[in-house]
Amino acid sequence: MIMNNDWDALFDQEIQKEYLLNLRYFLAREYKTKQIFPAKENIFAAFKTTSLKDTKVVILGQDPYHNVGQAQGYAFSVPSDFPLPPSLKNIYKELENEYHVQVHRSGDLTDWARQGVLLMNTVLTVEAHKAFSHSKMGWQNFTNEALRWINKKDGPVVFMLWGNSAINAKKFLDNPKHLVLTCAHPSPLSASRGFFGCNHFRLANEYLKSYGETPIKWI
Repeated sequence: MIMNNDWDALFDQEIQKEYLLNLRYFLAREYKTKQIFPAKENIFAAFKTTSLKDTKVVILGQDPYHNVGQAQGYAFSVPSDFPLPPSLKNIYKELENEYHVQVHRSGDLTDWARQGVLLMNTVLTVEAHKAFSHSKMGWQNFTNEALRWINKKDGPVVFMLWGNSAINAKKFLDNPKHLVLTCAHPSPLSASRGFFGCNHFRLANEYLKSYGETPIKWI
């Protein structure tokens, strides 16, 4: 598990902890005997692409997409040749509402990641067609620690926490230099209860600009 960036220090810290040793044994067995997403080499894709130093925005997801070929290792993102999942459709709908332009783009969000948007799920693996199947295997120990590290940054960082699962992470985020934005999840089951109209993308860029940071090109 080498990120080739400053996240390596986090891995070095966590690698010998019992939860991660157990998780590695569990995943070695799961990948041999079952269909697990994302591909093993993409589990930490978000960390490899967006270094700690470069992280300006964190969008916190839940667990990876569990249908074949969708999960890339980035929260909410799918390969460019895949249809948009419902939650991502609603994310683009909110972008259209905020910027008053039509969004014509694939579901591949790696360009956001390269601009400093850490697209991190709280659980980094899943069994095929079984949502939340790895949610009790210890991943949150790792991703919560990553959030603590980001929280220590001098700033600014904007955290977008969508839905109750993500909002629970707010307890790790107490640095006054950061902006924490919360609302309903973009899922069709909840988007109309607060995700639509949240204005998070514009608010994030306004906050970054107020600190002299380059805003994210969302569209």
